[in-house]
Amino acid sequence: MNEKRLRVLVWHVHGSWTGAFVRGRHEYLLPKLPAGGPWGLGRAGRHWPGQARELTPDELREAGADVVVLQRREEIDLLRRWTGLRAGRDVPAVFVEHNTPAGDVPRTRHFLCGHDHITLVHVTHFNRLMWDSGKAPTTVIEHGVVDPGERYTGEEPRAAVVINEPVRRGRAVGTDLLPAFAEAAPLDVFGMGVDKLALGERVRARGDLPHPDLHTALGRCRLYLHTPRWTSLGLSLLEAMHLGMPMVAVAGTEVTRAVPREAGFVSADVAELTRGIRELMAEPELAHRMGKYAREFALAHYGLDAFLRNWDDLLDRVTTG
Repeated sequence: MNEKRLRVLVWHVHGSWTGAFVRGRHEYLLPKLPAGGPWGLGRAGRHWPGQARELTPDELREAGADVVVLQRREEIDLLRRWTGLRAGRDVPAVFVEHNTPAGDVPRTRHFLCGHDHITLVHVTHFNRLMWDSGKAPTTVIEHGVVDPGERYTGEEPRAAVVINEPVRRGRAVGTDLLPAFAEAAPLDVFGMGVDKLALGERVRARGDLPHPDLHTALGRCRLYLHTPRWTSLGLSLLEAMHLGMPMVAVAGTEVTRAVPREAGFVSADVAELTRGIRELMAEPELAHRMGKYAREFALAHYGLDAFLRNWDDLLDRVTTG
């Protein structure tokens, strides 16, 4: 493999994904934009590793880039406005599709489906299967997680849930399922906008905690509960597996591939899931055993090293033609 160190332009869109991506061997250029701005999403100022630099649009134009990693459609226009470069024409480009398709899913066409000059990277095999990518060159690079360490104690007989904006996103993230699950065990719900939940005393909103605090709080709960019906594979689920937590998960999208049966309970039957919650609450030893397996599986299949190697291979291919 070519060991050339590239200048990679990438927007900070998804925190955990970007945090893993910029730990590679390249130089990573991240647009530095005002907090709350339309393109920065208020994410400037994060503590990055030494190979990652935040640059203003003017500084980006001066620095140049060997390859651009796009994650939102509007970034194609921003790249041209800020640097004068056309994605996939003047500079090699890949587009990371983090999301499941919306609308008429079997016939949902990706906006790149008619183009062959930008490589389309899906983060799960399920997403690649469901999107109509047309003639766009496509591949899958599965998630890699920065290992937070084995922190599971399970000392609190509660189920941990991580959902961002549960009220706005509703059924897609399984917000309507929370009352049924809360009958089986009290819930601690973490994430942005969870304070808007009003589901009674058995559902406790814990807020959007910093990553280290979140991992510690998750690890104290007896199990991790994954409720989304229709989202891509959540990095919070993979992080919980790395922590050594047992899983109870709705069998949607990529989950059935990501969570083996030895690591917990996966089903589309809410009654089966509530029984799984009750069983883990009643049997801490089972919870610890399943959590151990979840961690081993996550390290083997969603570790950082493989993620970075796969990205090195792809960036090498698109920059060498």
